[in-house]
Amino acid sequence: MSTVNRDTWLVDHERGQVSILLIGMVSLVLLLVLGVVGATSVQLSRIHLLDAADAAALAAADAVDEDTLYDAGLGEGIPLTSGGVRAAASEHLAHQAVPDRISGWGVAPGTGTPDARTAVVRIQGEARIPVVSRLLRSLGGGITITVESRARSDLG
Repeated sequence: MSTVNRDTWLVDHERGQVSILLIGMVSLVLLLVLGVVGATSVQLSRIHLLDAADAAALAAADAVDEDTLYDAGLGEGIPLTSGGVRAAASEHLAHQAVPDRISGWGVAPGTGTPDARTAVVRIQGEARIPVVSRLLRSLGGGITITVESRARSDLG
């Protein structure tokens, strides 16, 4: 008879322990799913920014500096200036629609030309991550992505 009481006591004592374990496991799985969704969303946002930077760099590589062109001629390639590259990249971005995954974008510092022939365009934007973006903004931050693309117009 004491065995029955001890078994009853064990069954009553352990009741409800599985639900705590289940809640913990579901929480971990949800956290993992949100992490994967967030990482994927950031990567897709980066790809959108890189596409825009590539197109802006191509547009900027064709932005001829007319003063240099008339003074020195074409030479081996189209002469560029950092101001011309920045202006062409900014104008190109102004005419493009901002992708849904990006809160906003703009030409970042470092845009210009290092050698008067290569257009270097840096674009910076803030990624919009499903569910997590609101939490990050409430904590005072977000995911900022900066990409760089280069283009060159060689004559030949």
